[in-house]
Amino acid sequence: MSDARINPNGPLKGRNALVTGASRGIGEAIAARLAMEGANVVVSARTAESGESRLSGTLHETVDRIKRAGGQATFIKADLAQSVERERLVEEASAAYGPIDILINNAAITYFMPVIEFPEKRFKLMMEVQVYAPFHLSQLVLPSMREKKQGWIVNISSGAGLHPKPPYTRRGGGTVYGMCKAALERFTTGLASEVYDDGIAVNVVSPGLVDTPGVAVHGLINEATKDRVQPIKFIAEAVYRLASGDPKTLTGTINYAEPFLKELSVQPAELV
Repeated sequence: MSDARINPNGPLKGRNALVTGASRGIGEAIAARLAMEGANVVVSARTAESGESRLSGTLHETVDRIKRAGGQATFIKADLAQSVERERLVEEASAAYGPIDILINNAAITYFMPVIEFPEKRFKLMMEVQVYAPFHLSQLVLPSMREKKQGWIVNISSGAGLHPKPPYTRRGGGTVYGMCKAALERFTTGLASEVYDDGIAVNVVSPGLVDTPGVAVHGLINEATKDRVQPIKFIAEAVYRLASGDPKTLTGTINYAEPFLKELSVQPAELV
């Protein structure tokens, strides 16, 4: 039996977290982990209620999961492909609990196909959600973080951001996805250097292969990859550690969840 529980007086007590892409999968797990340490959590995605997506999971269910365990959470449905929606999201999230202390940029829209076949519309949508949305959301929360002289931004990346190495194959279709994640990582380290003196930490977690509804849709787990699947609690734990670390000593890093936790000598907590 799991001993997972909410600690209302945990290290994140009084801190307000915004987690995007939190209707299911990695975002849902991150939201639960932050709530376990006392954070007030605002979750956002496009799917608020059942029937709004072909994938399982909703914002309502994420919030119910946290509240049943005794945590604090609310949801705001938003389409991060739209600038006005991003502005509304931060405004409403701040109205719910107060200025954002922790921003987790997890939302993604992903298509896999070769470059020669990639439609302009889909390319622009991926860049908007995976690159510009984290950039814009960071712009929106930075003023209040600077005022407080503290803040934590964690961007969720992927090993796809690494350069392919020979021998090359014609298999693939992940070039645009890799572009987005490489850009996100360079944004992370650059922003970390810009806001270091403001007491704001900016870091990346790359999850590895995780069994989520989105991964299942793309068929990324198969006989060849099943041994590389990582429990979702590793990613949630890594994000929590980065979202609670000392901004003076833990910022500007690109981390792979499991090796990062080993470096800290930390075992991932079971999730509520």
